[in-house]
Amino acid sequence: MQIKDEALQQAILLRTNGMSYRKIAEYTRLPYEKIRYQCRNLDCDKTPVDEEMPSKIQNREVCAYCGRPITENEHSRGRKKRFCCEECRRKYWKIHRDEQKQKPTAIYTKVCPYCGKTFEVYGNKHRKYCCHEHYVADYFGDGKHSRVS
Repeated sequence: MQIKDEALQQAILLRTNGMSYRKIAEYTRLPYEKIRYQCRNLDCDKTPVDEEMPSKIQNREVCAYCGRPITENEHSRGRKKRFCCEECRRKYWKIHRDEQKQKPTAIYTKVCPYCGKTFEVYGNKHRKYCCHEHYVADYFGDGKHSRVS
C-alpha cells in the first residue's frame, strides 16, 4: 500500500523506530487515530515503544524526520546533525514549512489576475498567480473565468 501523504509517511517511520502514537501525533500534528489506524494496517508495531524518542530528537541523537540514529563523523565540527541524510532533511522541511525562520520583509501580498483572490507569497515578489492551476487556465484559456482587471 502506497501512502502519498508525506506527514503520514514520517509518522510511520517514527513508529517503526519506536515512537509512541501520542508522541507522533504531537510531533507531526496528525490525528492520533489516523496514525494508529495506518500503523496497524501496515504492521509497523513490531518495534517496542521508546518513550525517550522525543528527547533523543531534541538532543539530535536520532533523525528528526525518520527517527533513525545519526552517525557523526569524527572530523565534524560545529553543531550536531539534525537529519540522517539529505532526503530526510528535504522531506522534513517540506512538511514543516511553518517552523522555518522567515523575514517579514520578504512576504508580499498579491492579487491573482485570474480569480481576484488576495494571497501572500514568501520570497518571490514577481509571482502573479495564487496557484499553478490558475496560471495554466489563464495562460492557455479555459473559458470559465474572465480576467480580473
